Amino acid sequence: MKDKTRRTFIKSTGMAAFGGAMAINMGFPRTTFAANSDTLKVGLIGCGGRGTGAASQALNADPNVVLTHMADIFEDRMQLSYDSLKKLHGERVKADKSSKYVGFDGSRKIMESDVDVVILATPPCYRPQQLEMAVAAGKHVFCEKPTAIDAPGIRRVLDAAQAAKEKNLSLVSGFCWRYHEPKRATFGRIHDGAIGEVLSVYNTYNTGGLWLRDVEPDWSPMKKKMRNWLYYNYISGDHIVEQAIHSIDMMSWALGDIKPVSATGTGGRQSRTGEEYGNIYDHFAIVYEYENGVKGYHFSRQQKECSNSYAVEVMGNKGNAVVDCIRSKHAISGAENWRYKGEDNDMYQQEHNELFASIRNGKPVNDGEKMAQSTMLGIMGRMVAYTGQTITYDQAINSTEKLGPDNIDEHTIYPDPPVAQSGITKFY
Repeated sequence: MKDKTRRTFIKSTGMAAFGGAMAINMGFPRTTFAANSDTLKVGLIGCGGRGTGAASQALNADPNVVLTHMADIFEDRMQLSYDSLKKLHGERVKADKSSKYVGFDGSRKIMESDVDVVILATPPCYRPQQLEMAVAAGKHVFCEKPTAIDAPGIRRVLDAAQAAKEKNLSLVSGFCWRYHEPKRATFGRIHDGAIGEVLSVYNTYNTGGLWLRDVEPDWSPMKKKMRNWLYYNYISGDHIVEQAIHSIDMMSWALGDIKPVSATGTGGRQSRTGEEYGNIYDHFAIVYEYENGVKGYHFSRQQKECSNSYAVEVMGNKGNAVVDCIRSKHAISGAENWRYKGEDNDMYQQEHNELFASIRNGKPVNDGEKMAQSTMLGIMGRMVAYTGQTITYDQAINSTEKLGPDNIDEHTIYPDPPVAQSGITKFY
């Protein structure tokens, strides 16, 4: 899946293998580079696979961009990221000992620096605060998805996105499929009436298990959890928010990004039950109901040795559309059958091409409202699965539930909440 490429960037470049999806766009020549008054400086916050891939694409997007600052909790991740980027981009990677920050306060130091653009690629629990800091500091932003892990966080993101708009700052999100030409063409046709009135949308993100990384015995409890942050809902938001949100975003896109009236659903933890997997679920099944009678059906799972599916099927009164992310199929059947046969662009690169072009031409782009809305739908799905209740959109967006503490750092002591149980876990 294309969705995997940013996660696996370091693995493919940190070793001798420079082939594959992330190395297709090698970008501008690795000649000696001298910064000038027009040079855009980039700060990378979060040096895992996602952040490293995004930094590489930022450097590919414009010939006069340099990476000057980096921050991560883990020194080994920072070094691997730096080495990978240096191999690819040479002198345009200018971060040095004085501008590479290891620890939980690195994001603050980068916001206080002279960078023009920040890449937010840390675990999602930090996203609202970092976005607020970036906008307050006057930085343009690439913001990975999801944008928050709970409703209070979404409300902060919406306020920050509005502030970015008022400051004429660009804000591009990591909902990468929105920048994929085959999907732009397919959803554009749906919006133009190719399948008539949309009646329902079925979407899936059924995949296998994800990684577990080793931890050092002398690390603090919170640092150990951050090494495997996926498995703690107060860090990741659970996998419906952290990963399957891509499919929910495409469902929302197909429906014109209107808000649902309510949602109901279920989920649980069947095959991934060990302590090492924190407190998240391994499967979800959610039904979203809309005011016009349309229903959106979402299924996701992270379970080994099961069949995979990563697709969106849109049913209309005059035809159907299918977007299959595994098979790269984009097709419409109806009065006029159609299948996309054009360019299959690198959507990750396109995000940064459009971000840096918007900065250069003084016409800011702002994905803030849409990225917050799609993330909120994932949060809403988790809410109904955790509680077993039917919850309205208004209830969800106004929820007071905060999944974790503010300002998580290395010394934060936070006991893991129990795994949610439908009918027992309460909605707040």
